[in-house]
Amino acid sequence: MSKIDILQKWIDESTNIVFFGGAGVSTESGIPDFRSCDGLYSMKYEYPPEMILSHSFYIAHPEEFYRFYKEKMLYLEAVPSIPHQFLKRLEDSGKLKWIITQNIDGLHQAAGSVHVLELHGSVHRNYCERCGKFHGVSSIIESVEIPYCECGGRIKPDVVLYEEGLDPSVIDRSIQAIQDADLLIVGGTSLNVYPAAGFLDYFQGNKMVLINKSITPRDHIADLVIHDPLGEVVSSLYIK
Repeated sequence: MSKIDILQKWIDESTNIVFFGGAGVSTESGIPDFRSCDGLYSMKYEYPPEMILSHSFYIAHPEEFYRFYKEKMLYLEAVPSIPHQFLKRLEDSGKLKWIITQNIDGLHQAAGSVHVLELHGSVHRNYCERCGKFHGVSSIIESVEIPYCECGGRIKPDVVLYEEGLDPSVIDRSIQAIQDADLLIVGGTSLNVYPAAGFLDYFQGNKMVLINKSITPRDHIADLVIHDPLGEVVSSLYIK
């Protein structure tokens, strides 16, 4: 039996599936990842991207932060990929209970998925640091340099920067979802970002599938490992 056949059998047999995904879900929508050879981290900037996307840099150099953020973090014309669409159909079938994503692009919701836990926030949510009012992404795009609220406060993207912690409520709900799952599908993630990658340790079942083009440091804990593009894999699956 091929690995695809095994995965298909497990999906057919499961009633509580959780998908844990990373950048590889959205690279097929044309959004570059961070760590591949042609990813964001391999590009040359005056400052390393991981420094620019840190809380301390945001505080010290807001103009440079927003210039980079608007140029390299917003892909508003991107549309859901084959994996996004597959997960929407799997959710509609009643089998997929939660999508836990490390992405901030909102493409799971654009595909129509409802039960989405965003570990690192979303570019579509932005809030005033003074009054707390939420703003759409247009407030960021249309600003000349630093976006400001009507009250005069600075508008900050609701995304988790380096040096910032994850939302405790999202952490708790993600861990609970993973603990309750009878099948955990991990796709399109290098599993190098913590604490998110450590969530896999909470899975209590014996059907963990890891789908990624390259080897990850957590391959050894998976019950099934497939080193192929996520879109190629899900294109070979069907939903009853």
